[in-house]
Amino acid sequence: MEEYGKVTPEIVEQLKAVTAENRVFTGENINDDFSHDEMSIYGKKYPDVVVSVLSTEEVSEVMKIAYANNIPTTPRGAGTGLVGAAVPLLGGLLIDMTRMNQILGYDLDNLVVKVQPGVLWNDLDEDCAKRGLMYPPDPGEKFATLGGNASTNAGGMRAVKYGVTREYVRAMTVVMTDGTVIKLGSTVSKTSSGYSLLNLMIGSEGTLGIITELTLKLIPIPSNIITMVIPFETLEDCIATVPKFKLNHMNPQTLEFMEKKIVEVSETYMGKAVYPKSIDGVEAGAYLLVTFDGESEEECDALVEKAAEMVLENGAIDVMLADSPAKRKDAWSARSAFLEAIKTETNWRDGLELLDECDIVVPVNQIAPFVKYTYKVAEELGLNIESFGHAGDGNLHIYILGDKEISVEDFKAKAEQFFDTIYPEAFKLGGLVSGEHAIGSGKLKYLSESVGPVQMKLMEDIKRVFDPKMILNPGKVCYKL
Repeated sequence: MEEYGKVTPEIVEQLKAVTAENRVFTGENINDDFSHDEMSIYGKKYPDVVVSVLSTEEVSEVMKIAYANNIPTTPRGAGTGLVGAAVPLLGGLLIDMTRMNQILGYDLDNLVVKVQPGVLWNDLDEDCAKRGLMYPPDPGEKFATLGGNASTNAGGMRAVKYGVTREYVRAMTVVMTDGTVIKLGSTVSKTSSGYSLLNLMIGSEGTLGIITELTLKLIPIPSNIITMVIPFETLEDCIATVPKFKLNHMNPQTLEFMEKKIVEVSETYMGKAVYPKSIDGVEAGAYLLVTFDGESEEECDALVEKAAEMVLENGAIDVMLADSPAKRKDAWSARSAFLEAIKTETNWRDGLELLDECDIVVPVNQIAPFVKYTYKVAEELGLNIESFGHAGDGNLHIYILGDKEISVEDFKAKAEQFFDTIYPEAFKLGGLVSGEHAIGSGKLKYLSESVGPVQMKLMEDIKRVFDPKMILNPGKVCYKL
């Protein structure tokens, strides 16, 4: 364990001096939200002090104080993460980035936008749309911060066509652990200029530096969008169809799969039935939700016609078109509500939500057998699980829900048994620990098992180069406390 300093009244006064008295919080004035993220099963820990910052300069001054006093420091955005990455495990200082929420300007010639890290994805999406532009990464949580998205290399539903956050970060400003400010990257679209420190910072979860400004690549909004809801009798038929989209020269913007059970939970939560349950007497057991975009209506129509013919030949029961904004909104609202719907079924015990999750990624052709395997394991352990995911890139979201009778300790033990069983199976199939939610503290064990001691040591050594006092977000990503 590193030798960490304590937050003293004198340090609190220093923090107030470089920010503002009404933006420094201690004791009972610290909001409970700052003690956890969206997955409270990974623990709650209150920071000793919270500083709400407004600028790169303030972050720099705050970090100089933290560095001088060896104070463990956790940067935090909206706290929508699911792996405990924003939990201040050692207390110490928490830097709240949410007030750094300005869209700083567009460079339309180079198709980029400059933003502060506290800007919400939803706010940028709406602002871009007014200019006929789109920021392609599309995480499931629309009210996450862009700084958090970059820190976890967030993915989302459009990743199958457009890629993840990493592909859209052109440049950033970063405050290092000692308060030094550096600029990484550029508005240019290619580089072979030394080690890519920019890409190292993306996905580092606040363990190497604190992102205070981002330059993000944009694209023009596609002129036409059409969504297909495709029911199948079985999950196997549903998933077996997925590789055929690209093999048949179709490039969907989104390609999601979901089982009937999670659809029904979501529709109950919404109070509205959207997806067909039975077609000509055949029960739907799983669905694909597919969106195509293009520059003309004719282009989209041709893709839909080709896709419909292909899926019907491969076991689809029917094809439904969400070809109006209202129908498209309904289809996607049901999909977007999955996590919130699951939470309505979740039980609480001792102030903790009995809910855990993994976002394993496996090769596309292994989705069906792997999902089937997870249900088998869950049944053997007496666990209730829900699953859905990004079929186009093999990213699965598998949630464990605790029942009303189980204790927190028993839930955690069973969840660990479940993960201890399914992760090795995923690794055997060529899978990885996380497709988009990152590692935090919650998935450290499985990352270590997957990549081995040499890679874990390399990552820890990299952290020590950037953060020699190990004060930035301790106990996350590459080493345990």
